[in-house]
Amino acid sequence: MSTSDDRVPGASGMRSCAAGFVARATARNRLPLDYSERSLRIVDFLVDGLRKGGADPERARGTLFGLGAYVGEVLVRRAGAVWVDFDADQRAYFGQPVGVRMPDGRVWNPVGKVHNRLGTGDPEDSLLTFYLMLHGRARSPGSPTARHTGPL
Repeated sequence: MSTSDDRVPGASGMRSCAAGFVARATARNRLPLDYSERSLRIVDFLVDGLRKGGADPERARGTLFGLGAYVGEVLVRRAGAVWVDFDADQRAYFGQPVGVRMPDGRVWNPVGKVHNRLGTGDPEDSLLTFYLMLHGRARSPGSPTARHTGPL
């Protein structure tokens, strides 16, 4: 399930990155990666399997990025998020070049969340819980960040 491509796409390439990951991950396995929120349980199980198998985060970097792209794409398709390229400060903070902006204006790092899940295995780092927590946030009508739709 790893990828040999070390290039990291920008926000405009994340949809195809997620689709490529799904194609590779499901080529030999019958994984129900259908971009539904329930499919994030599968992502939790996949990351847990990598951890239990002793995966080295550096060697699994491509797989983890693909899983993070998939999680972000679920947020885009199901929760109204948009992919964004992080600015220099955000890249330094999140440790990733891209993330998603939710309808409430907040930016999140699904790739980093996958890395956290690998590192801890803590149920609080569940990707399904991450989705459910973010999906329920509403846009505040008068909030300047809620109205901002351009790149960060």
